[in-house]
Amino acid sequence: MLKTADRLERIIETLGWLARASLLAMVLLVAVDVLLRYFFSISPVPLQELEWHLISPVALLGISYALKHRADVRVDLFYERFSPRCKAMVDLVSALLTIGVGTYIAWLAWPYVTQSYAMGEGSPNPGGLPYRFLLKAFLPLGFAALALQGCADALRSLKELQAPRGTTREEAA
Repeated sequence: MLKTADRLERIIETLGWLARASLLAMVLLVAVDVLLRYFFSISPVPLQELEWHLISPVALLGISYALKHRADVRVDLFYERFSPRCKAMVDLVSALLTIGVGTYIAWLAWPYVTQSYAMGEGSPNPGGLPYRFLLKAFLPLGFAALALQGCADALRSLKELQAPRGTTREEAA
């Protein structure tokens, strides 16, 4: 069970690397755009659009990476007072909800990608980027990745629930 969770989380790590690379590319493109505007009074439309589009992989791939590394926000009023077994149950329910929501949104978003591809959708701006479907593809991909991280979390929670009572989370892992 934990080996499967580890494999799923390796996928999430790879997607997290892609999100970080996209963020670096976005920062570099903004710097180039600023320099072009300042020194040459030009700002190419494709460059601007690429800057805007790079926020999609950063946000949509980064969300599952943040969840894996517990960099998400949780309002903790009761959780820390729960027993390890109750915490595992709460984590399992949370993981199952994550799987459901991630899968549902990925499923809903996929037709938009295929429709965009079928019609050859591109930028409405003159000189803008073609292939809008690539940008839209980050929606189902990002939420599918979120569902995968939910699967990994669910497997880890199930493992904790199977551990004998009185075992700590670290011992169960």
